[in-house]
Formats: sequence, C-alpha cells, structure tokens
Amino acid sequence: MSTISIRAEQHPDKPAVVFDNGEITISYGELEQRSRRLAHLFRSLGLEPGDGIALMMANEDPFYDVYWSAMRSGLYFTPINWHLQEAEVRYIVDNCDAKVFLASERFAKLASAAGADLPSANLLLSFGEIEGFRPIDDLLAEIPEDAPLENQLEGGTMLYSSGTTGYPKGVRAPLSGLPAGDPLATLAVQGLMGMFGFNEDDRYLSPAPLYHAAPLAFSTAQHRLGATTIVMRGFDAEQALRLIQDQKITTSQWVPTHFRRLLHLPDEVRTRYDLSSLRVAVHAAAPCPVPVKQQMIDWWGPVVVEYYAGTEGGGTLIRSEEWLEHQGSVGRHWAGGTLHILDEDGNEIEEPTREGAIYFEAPSKQAARFRYYKDDEKTAKTYRGDLFTLGDVGYLDADGYLYLTDRKSHMIISGGVNIYPQEVENHLSTHPNVDDVAVIGVPHDEMGEEVKAVVVPRQADPGAELEQTLIDFCRENLAHYKCPRSVDFVDELPRLPTGKLLKRKLREHYWADHGSLV
Repeated sequence: MSTISIRAEQHPDKPAVVFDNGEITISYGELEQRSRRLAHLFRSLGLEPGDGIALMMANEDPFYDVYWSAMRSGLYFTPINWHLQEAEVRYIVDNCDAKVFLASERFAKLASAAGADLPSANLLLSFGEIEGFRPIDDLLAEIPEDAPLENQLEGGTMLYSSGTTGYPKGVRAPLSGLPAGDPLATLAVQGLMGMFGFNEDDRYLSPAPLYHAAPLAFSTAQHRLGATTIVMRGFDAEQALRLIQDQKITTSQWVPTHFRRLLHLPDEVRTRYDLSSLRVAVHAAAPCPVPVKQQMIDWWGPVVVEYYAGTEGGGTLIRSEEWLEHQGSVGRHWAGGTLHILDEDGNEIEEPTREGAIYFEAPSKQAARFRYYKDDEKTAKTYRGDLFTLGDVGYLDADGYLYLTDRKSHMIISGGVNIYPQEVENHLSTHPNVDDVAVIGVPHDEMGEEVKAVVVPRQADPGAELEQTLIDFCRENLAHYKCPRSVDFVDELPRLPTGKLLKRKLREHYWADHGSLV
C-alpha cells in the first residue's frame, strides 16, 4: 500500500494540497485516486520499475498526481525547468531515458519543439492540447476510478544539477526496491523533517517552483508525514504574507531572494498580516547576506532555520539562536556526522578557520551512493574514498560551525537558482565580435547576484549597441535566466601565461565594496 493510500485511509478528506488561498484543494482521498489511475495508465503503456518519466509543468493541479504515480510504481521522476530552451529540454528528456515525456499545455510551443525527434522518449503525453502529444485525459478515460493497483514499489527522483560545462548532469541514486509505503521510506523522511521541526499537523507553504529540488522534496515530504502543503502558483511577497495569515501556515521554505522581496514591502504592508502561526521558516539554495537574515529574525522571531546541502546529498543545519552566535555560518552537520575540510592534496585540515574543500561522508554501502548519470568521470571526481564534495570551499570555526567562502567552479546563484558561467562563455565566444570573454556573478540587491559578461571586443569603440546585440545573442539560444543582464568591455582579461583565467581577481573588482565574494 503506497504512502498516499495509507494517508487516504487515515483521513481521506484532509487536504493534501491547497493551491494559493484555497482556490483549488485536493484531499488525500482524491490524490490517492488520481495518482493510482495514472499509475495504471503508465503500466498499460508498458512502463516497468526502473523506467523514467519526465514532466514539464508549472505549479499546476496535476503535478503531485504525476509525482505520486511514479513513487508508487517504482519509476524515476524528473521535473524539468520550463525556463530552459528547446535543446536543453530535449537533452534532459533524452539523457534521463524517459519512457514518457509529459507536458502542460501552458508550455505547448516549447514542449512540441523539444518533443520532436526525441530518440528515447517514445511516448509524448499532454495535459491539454499540444501538437504531437496525446492528451492524457483521453487515455485516462479508459482507466476505472476504483481499480486496485497491485505490487507497488517505491520510486525515486532523478534531478539535474547544472554542469560546469555544457549541459546539466543527472543525479541518480539507486531505487530502494522497497514496497511502496514501506515504513523504512517514511521513517527516513520523518527523521529528516523532524530535524526542522515539521510534523503531521503542519500546514506547509511552498512559494517556489516545484521543479526545483528543495521545494519538490520538502512539499512531498509533507505528504509522507500526512501534513498539508499550500502551493503558490507564483511568488508575490504580499500574497505570501496573506497566505501565512489566512491559511494558518506553520512551516515554510524560502530562498534569500524571497526574504529580500518581503523586506522591500512597505512597513504598513508588512505589519498588516498576522504571522503568529508560523513556527519554522527554512531557507537555503543561496548564501543569505547577514543583514538580510538579521532583519528576518528581528521581524519573524527565532523561527528561521538554514541548511546547506545539494541534490547529491549533505548537509548542515543552523537555527536562529545558534546563528546569532555564529553569524554567517551555515551550521554543523545535521545528522551529527563529521564535516571534513581537505587541502588540495586531500589531507585533512585540522586548524580552525583555514579554508579548504568541503567534504561529507558518503553512505557506507557503495550501492547507496549517488552518481551522475552517464558521467562516470564527474562522479569519480566528486569522491575521495568514502567522502564526497559538492564542490564548495569553506572552513570550520573552533566550535565546528561551517562557513562557505567560495563557489563550486565560480557558480553564480541568482534568486536561489544555480547558473554556471562556462556554458554562457562558450556560447558568447562564438560571436564574431567577441575576442575573449568571462562571465561572472556581480552583486544585486534583490537577486543576490546577476549575470555579467566581461568581453574583450574585436571592434573598436564598442558601446550600448554591441552590448544589446550580445545579450540578444545569448537569449536566442539559452534560457533567459542564464544570460547576462549587462556587458562590460575591457582591453584584456586577467589570465596566467598558461591561459588560465583568474576569475576571482576579475570578480574582486565588482565585489570590493561588499566585503565578500560569497
């Protein structure tokens, strides 16, 4: 019996999902029936445990139907960022070996283009009308609403972590092989959510897109607990406050950009809403400036909890009271394990405050360890024996609290979204008016960072016209959030005689007045 089946038996009428301020409510009983019918459909189409499905959908009503159908069918579930370009979407669907590519009519043009000539996705299904796709409602009409589903197995998620070069890499862990709803699967989630103070009586607010790893993991964990997830269709700062008040939100998860937008609201708006129900406000995904976090704690009280982890695993945890004593830290190991700081030779750094590569202890069983799908070389580089890294640099203080001091491969984080500049640099270097280029993150008051291209031009006296041309050149081929918002022109980039770009030196020019490169 799947997790959703168990919850539906316990309280069939309890809301599992609420969209916005109650415009759409899906009970556990309804989610059980809807996900079971989809699971039947996938079986009828020939999908077997270990196969994958990919979904391109905004925060729309059927999202959790698809997710839970995969979790009770032993399938891998891959959500796709709908801000990507056609080639990027096609790559992910193909790379994850999706037997089914599902898409929302909202993205009909993108889905139709990406679905054309896919070598591995042999079934294209749509919610609504999309050229080249089969409407899923037509197929579901043949599935009885009350048909039992036998031999259910736990599925898993296969998420994509942006690569330092080229396309992103799929992070894939072995399936557990457990029967769907097995207590071991639920206990693992209960343990993790318990660290944050979540329980089955909570009303959890998810303000971010569900294709991101953390919103997906945290919101579906509420269903494992039997709690209620309230999902925003899109983020609006005042609406978030209104939902906390009207929906009696007790737990939530944010990124620093959400905090900045909330703090930018006029005082009369910020004080208009009753936020007293909120017990826990988790944040992660990007470094939070100390002043921003201090203001949030001053406003909301000591309910703010930060963690540091990745799609690959992790992580650390720090609560408000601890953070006030260790400002800027991302905490200590959340499961009581040991964090390791290694030098360039892989030796353990014992001295407090000395920087090095941050490593976590990998699962003891080789079979339980994640791998980058179809990229054994990158997987191997991530591990050092029984340790693995997310690629970040930092240090521990004398009390064992972790501080991040640099980004993996100079990654840019804008609004909580990871952006790797190499892909943008590779594209810009093909433009006939670009002689050399570096793409970096520069300070932005709301987004944390924004993307800037620093270009050595081939033409004399470049100006605003060439700047706009290069920005448009990127937007024609890359997801817009990856593209530079501005372009600076220089005579020369700082490079070693070997040709290696001194990107940190370049970034220092833009971050000099901010006191940190994080």
